[in-house]
Amino acid sequence: MKPIAYPFSAIVGQEQMKLALLLAAIDWRLGVLLRGDKGSGKTTAARALAILLPERAPFVNLPIGVTEDRLLGGLHLESTLKGNPQLKPGLLSEAHSGILYIDEVNLLSAHLGDALLDAASSGVNVVEREGFSASHPAEFVLLGSMNPEEGLLRPQLLDRFALSVDIAAPLGVEERQKIVERRIAFEREPTKFAEEWSGEQESLRDKIGRNRDRVSSIQCSSEILGQIGAAICSAGVRSLRADLAAVRACTACAALMGDAVVESHHVDAVLPLVLNHRAKAGGRSNPPPPPPSSRQQPDPPAAGQSTREAIERIFAPQEIMTPAVHVSVDDALQRGNSQEVVLDHPGPVVGTRRTESPQEIDIRTTLNHAALETGTLQPRLSDLHEKVRAPRSGIRYLFLIDSSGSHAAQQKMRLVKGAALGLLHRSFSKDDEVAIIAFRGTGAQVLLEPSHQVEDAATALEYLPTGGRTPLAHALELAKIYLTPSTLLILLSDGRANVALRGGDPWQDALEIAGQLHCCALVVDTENVTQPTGRAHELACALRASSITLAGIEDFDKLEIQLQQAIIARQA
Repeated sequence: MKPIAYPFSAIVGQEQMKLALLLAAIDWRLGVLLRGDKGSGKTTAARALAILLPERAPFVNLPIGVTEDRLLGGLHLESTLKGNPQLKPGLLSEAHSGILYIDEVNLLSAHLGDALLDAASSGVNVVEREGFSASHPAEFVLLGSMNPEEGLLRPQLLDRFALSVDIAAPLGVEERQKIVERRIAFEREPTKFAEEWSGEQESLRDKIGRNRDRVSSIQCSSEILGQIGAAICSAGVRSLRADLAAVRACTACAALMGDAVVESHHVDAVLPLVLNHRAKAGGRSNPPPPPPSSRQQPDPPAAGQSTREAIERIFAPQEIMTPAVHVSVDDALQRGNSQEVVLDHPGPVVGTRRTESPQEIDIRTTLNHAALETGTLQPRLSDLHEKVRAPRSGIRYLFLIDSSGSHAAQQKMRLVKGAALGLLHRSFSKDDEVAIIAFRGTGAQVLLEPSHQVEDAATALEYLPTGGRTPLAHALELAKIYLTPSTLLILLSDGRANVALRGGDPWQDALEIAGQLHCCALVVDTENVTQPTGRAHELACALRASSITLAGIEDFDKLEIQLQQAIIARQA
């Protein structure tokens, strides 16, 4: 007996979320990402949408630890072992004409996410296993939810969601009271509660079913397309998926409202949903202003701040020779604040081996071995083989760049930028990604969200200003949300923290937060060698990290970094 779902029409508030979900119900290509704190109703809303879809649409909840065969489909093990190999459909087949919901989608393995979103965008899933090939329709509403505190979604996957909504539990007393009252009434008598809302539910269901067929007939004029394109360009969004998502969402919105053509108010209604996860802060990204010339007068320094600290300048990177970094990732990796998580699914198959207890059976090799040894397709324990996969996916290089005023002296920031880019260029490989957090003045900021493009990092660093104080503790705190099981944190700083995060001693704040980070780390000590303080080394100890000086970075050809015990090995 299936439990009764909470009625969609009984959800209090969250108008943007409800609009996004209804648009996805009209056009299944409009995948929706729900981002918000725990307990904000993301899963309740996703389940509630399923009962609005026509013909008892399936609701498939995708587990984070799902295997590739279970998701996409694979060989039917029992039939194959009996000598009658055949393909077994996966969860994508089960979700056809319904909803595929992924809770904590940001923790889904990268290669599974890519395959899933390819099928979601095309509406067809192709299964190729052990010489067999089949395809089946996979037209489903893709819903994902995540708590940003548990890590971010890769930009490449984030862009594949057409719409997104940031959800927060309301802080108004009356609204919270109404939510709790309805929820308690539902839990006490779910059947009676559902009957009380059946009228509004049926009205929504009829509207969805009636307008699904109207989407293809809705007209979108050239003027509207121009309005959409102008808004997306003004937001600094380059991906054309944003334009396609906006047009589809506007068309679905017009259909939902019973209109025959897309109008400006439809565009205004859906653009926040399209741009929410794509727009860059501040809209169109213009290059920062040039360094102040002798004719320009800088702003006066704040109280307690020297004139040198208050002036910000931009230094171009200076190319220097740096080592290549190699990270050995242990299977015992932990993520974030020591939170246990399922590690990224192993990479592609690179071989096979015989074992009597296979973790992932290799059907073809097992049957071939049985046929060669016994002349039949009835395998024995001694015939079993398992697939051997690449140990893991790529590395996330998370750079924390100190761009405070101390690096303006003798234009040291040119060397800092050059070292960061050198480490990145010599270490970066396919499937890796890079993110940058810069800190100066009163706080840290995310200079580059995780990206697979090294050029993005070079551009971000080129225009990074230098000047102000050193909010080291804030940078380390901000780094927490970007840690994954395969993150290498690279901190370039002289350790001269002088901005407190919690109102105490700035240096002790930094050491305390550094001790809370659990990841591979490398500290590049940028302090003046003639006046050493030893703080960068102390910080490296708190991070359990490798340490190297900026002055001596050219003496190394390669850095070997391991999780459990960081090691620096000098090679000629």
